[in-house]
Amino acid sequence: MSSATDGPRVRPALGRRAFVVGATAAAAGAALTGTARAAAFGWSDDGTNYVVDTGADLVFKVRKSNGDLSSLVYRGTEYQGYGGMNSHIESGLGSSTVTIRQSGSTILISVAHGTLRHYYAARSGENNVYLWTNKADTSVSATRFILRVRAGLFLNDEPDSYTYAPTTIEARDVFGKSDGQTRSKHYSRLRVMDYDYIGWTTGSVGLWIVRSNHEKASGGPFYRSLLRHQSADGGGLYEILYYGQNQTEDQRFGLQGPYVIAFTDGGAPSPALFPGTLTTAWADSLGISGYVPASGRGRVAGVGISGRDTAYPYTVGLANSAAQYWGSARASDGYFSIGGVLPGTYTLTVYKDELAVYTGSVTVSAGATTALNTIAVPSSNDPSNASAIWRIGDWTGTPSGFKNADLMTYAHPSDVRAAPWTGNVVIGSGSETSAFPCYLWKDVNSGIVVYFRLTAAQAAAAHTLRIGVTTAYANGRPQVVVNDSWTSAIPAPPTQPNARSLTNGSYRGNNHTFTYSVPASAWLTDTGAYNTLKIHVVSGSGTTSYLSAGTAIDAIDLLA
Repeated sequence: MSSATDGPRVRPALGRRAFVVGATAAAAGAALTGTARAAAFGWSDDGTNYVVDTGADLVFKVRKSNGDLSSLVYRGTEYQGYGGMNSHIESGLGSSTVTIRQSGSTILISVAHGTLRHYYAARSGENNVYLWTNKADTSVSATRFILRVRAGLFLNDEPDSYTYAPTTIEARDVFGKSDGQTRSKHYSRLRVMDYDYIGWTTGSVGLWIVRSNHEKASGGPFYRSLLRHQSADGGGLYEILYYGQNQTEDQRFGLQGPYVIAFTDGGAPSPALFPGTLTTAWADSLGISGYVPASGRGRVAGVGISGRDTAYPYTVGLANSAAQYWGSARASDGYFSIGGVLPGTYTLTVYKDELAVYTGSVTVSAGATTALNTIAVPSSNDPSNASAIWRIGDWTGTPSGFKNADLMTYAHPSDVRAAPWTGNVVIGSGSETSAFPCYLWKDVNSGIVVYFRLTAAQAAAAHTLRIGVTTAYANGRPQVVVNDSWTSAIPAPPTQPNARSLTNGSYRGNNHTFTYSVPASAWLTDTGAYNTLKIHVVSGSGTTSYLSAGTAIDAIDLLA
């Protein structure tokens, strides 16, 4: 996708920073001419497709046989399609029942395939396509909608999610360039809570997918999944309905949406389309399966959160088996408000950064606000509050600050940009965290050594060693050796996602703390000598190299 300008953009949600790649210039020179626009808002049947004219600058087609989006013409240019493929749910539903009807200023196309229902809606005078997908069960594979965009319309600067590099590194979805950098469709950099939309702009035309509120998705606010990719053949923009990679929750079922395909004159999509902002009262009477209007939803509001560490952001999440929601806590006092919530009882979780430090229960009723008094986070719930002789990193539920941590959200561990995964650490050096690798693997850097001194009083006592992890691959977990004389038992593996994680841009799994009771006899009594802590990764699973058993580090400390 070449000869345009501004690369992929996302709008930051909840005060987060935007991710922008590329720079704007002129639009692609030779436009691909598509179907001419009809004179006014309305629809027609060309025998193969339902053709919808929004009465603005957008005309789109939906194939009558299978519900594919087969054409997307904006200002006379065809944007849909690469590699001879349409845009669609998953890789295409196959034979489906597709119907259309107009109700005033709205046109709704309904697609029925087995138990799955999918919808496209157009509004008079808007350059938007509104989509909903209702997956009722596992009988139909539907985990994404992919908008396939033709090559030559937007700049392809071979971003991190480029999928046409010459060398395959892993699983036919991670690739290597000749300069040693890696690319994969998985490398989005972003968590769900960090963006409201994803797409491209030339400076004069913007094409975006505005995500839904993800209430029926899984994984929570910190989940990472593929968002878009580019290749020599074109590009794809995704709305992920369920993604199995490093997934921490069971799949939820029900209606997801609306998510929106939005064209602009080059700028960002309208904030009125953003999740949590978009109101679709016009859709209330369309008969969309599983649709719940605003009147059938409630709100949760909390006056504040006490016991916070103000160095970190706090997020409040709501989740049950049917739905999930989240909102940021205000930095000054912890106030939060989460709206648009389906009625039900939810587990309420308060996160310090990404570490759960409080859980409770809250019940939401339609048309009402559940008001909560100040939530007090017990000091003991935050492991950072424990007195430690030394600590590497901090307890945040993330490997933030560790060596290569930032890079690993958009690159493979073998990437040339990664610092060496080996190297020992000296407590007191001032670089303990930045020198310690964010990931440990059985076949790559197992056995890393931490050097530290103890006072005579400290060496005379037993101590608890803690190692916090954020996820693991192939049951990788740490076994420790102190001064080559005391070896811990091999801990039981905690429950973690059963999929790749450390190599596809995600450290997010189930946070777990391993504790080791180290007897006083293990320490050196010479206060001038360095004690040694060796951390090995053990597991009977995994293969080799970066797919050997591994784990991601949250924090390591020796308690006083």
